[in-house]
Amino acid sequence: MISRYLLTGMLVLLACAAAASEERVSRAVQTPYGEQKVVFDFYFDDPAKINSALYWIRSLINPLMDEPYGVAPEFLDIKVVIHGTEIVTVARKNYEQYKDAVERMRYYSSLGVEFKVCGLAAHDYDYATGDFYEFVEVVPSAITELAHWQLQGYALLTPVVMEKRYSIDEIR
Repeated sequence: MISRYLLTGMLVLLACAAAASEERVSRAVQTPYGEQKVVFDFYFDDPAKINSALYWIRSLINPLMDEPYGVAPEFLDIKVVIHGTEIVTVARKNYEQYKDAVERMRYYSSLGVEFKVCGLAAHDYDYATGDFYEFVEVVPSAITELAHWQLQGYALLTPVVMEKRYSIDEIR
C-alpha cells in the first residue's frame, strides 16, 4: 500500500514536470486603481521637452478614464508645476512656436489638470502674471508649491525626458 505522503509527493512531481514542459509567459493584471492625487514637477533644460513630458500626463489619465476603470476626470486631482526653460511654452507671445504643446495643455486643463508656473522663474524670464494663458496660475515658488502638495498627500512625479537615440524597430 502506497503511503499518503508518497502519493502526494508523486502528484507534486507530476504537476511540476507538466508545468516545466509548458512555456511560461507573462500575464496581464488589472491593478485596482482609483482616484488619483498627483503633482508633476516640470523642470527641463530644453523647452521642447515639455512635449514628451505631457505624455506622462496622458499615461496617467487615459488608462484611468478608459475601461475597466472608468474614472471620471473630476476624480483625478492633477497639478503640474512648471519652473524650467519650458516656462516659455506657456507665455502667450510664443504660441506659434509651441502651439501643439499649448493645445494639449489646454485640453488637459479642460479635464481638470491645473498648470502652475513658478513666480520666481517667471520673474527671471521677465514675465508678468498676465503674460500666461488663462489656464495657468502663477504661484510664489515652485519648490514651495511642490512641498505643499506633497504634504497634502499628492504623489510627486518628475518626468525624466531623455533623448531618443534608437527607433523601436532598431532595438526591438
